[in-house]
Amino acid sequence: MPDVHYGKGATVGSVIAMKGAVSPAAVGVDVGCGVGAVKTSLTAKDLPDDLRAWRSALERAIPVGFNEHRDPIDRPQDKPFWEEFRLLTPAVKDLMGKARKQLGTLGGGNHFIELCLDTEDRVWMMLHSGSRNIGKSLAEIHIQRAKKLAHNQDLPDRDLAVFLAGTREMDEYRRDLFWAQRYAMKNREAMLDLYGSVLRQFRPDVRFAEPVLCHHNYLAEETHFGEEVLVTRKGAIRAGKGDLGVIPGSMGTRSYVVRGLGNPQSFESASHGAGRRMSRGEAKRRFSVRDLMAQTKGVECRKDGGVLDEIPAAYKPIEQVMENQKDLVEVVAELRQVLCVKG
Repeated sequence: MPDVHYGKGATVGSVIAMKGAVSPAAVGVDVGCGVGAVKTSLTAKDLPDDLRAWRSALERAIPVGFNEHRDPIDRPQDKPFWEEFRLLTPAVKDLMGKARKQLGTLGGGNHFIELCLDTEDRVWMMLHSGSRNIGKSLAEIHIQRAKKLAHNQDLPDRDLAVFLAGTREMDEYRRDLFWAQRYAMKNREAMLDLYGSVLRQFRPDVRFAEPVLCHHNYLAEETHFGEEVLVTRKGAIRAGKGDLGVIPGSMGTRSYVVRGLGNPQSFESASHGAGRRMSRGEAKRRFSVRDLMAQTKGVECRKDGGVLDEIPAAYKPIEQVMENQKDLVEVVAELRQVLCVKG
């Protein structure tokens, strides 16, 4: 993918199709990480000049970083989902309480909540999140299990370890992985509900369109070139013909809602974002808080050393990334953020 950069086991921005095998490191540890975007009925003129109160309300409603809800969000539609928790690997049996309290929370790193305007000044909600601690725990357990299997012992890089179809290890990985991917999607849905409630506090008349939701760290069962395969997308979204997706930039650049063109050469995939062009440590060494303030001018967001590693200049130019994948997706909406909450 055009936003590719270094990652453990598989690069971030890689799409791999396998027959009868899957590499857990080619999914990554933030299982089901992805983006959601919702067009609203509001326009730029409906927003106040100062969005500080809106950002504070979002930060109160949606826990960020390592924080979680004091009491779990109770969604009746999730009851069957939680009943499946007992079927997961016993190694996570003590994590159900934490998983329930973290549903509807942002997490840290490059995760974000944004309020954006499109080119017609229509207001959009957008967020980027994953499967929190439970997804990370399940991924790490299975990555370590794969490394210990006999057929992986002679690999030049043990992070390339795979599970093979027809084995107990593969069956258990798929069971846990698909559950974690559903958790990640429910997490985004729950946060969008909370986000919508915050907007109603300030604009009770607001209405919302159907959300655009997509994973970009996940496994899918698909058919390509006439073959049934297991496709891992690590830092990549599905871009089948007509599929809607979201490709964000950074906390000071454009983001895009896109429609897939179904290019078979990419296994019907596209990039997941701008992609880093330097490590977090390098960003902190190279840039100052003053640089961050300049690069996020006009955006209501944190402007301190705690988010310096997320400075826009640490990412590739999103415009170039989009230009390099014109054969993969077409742009439906171009967004620019006016408010950003970082994890």
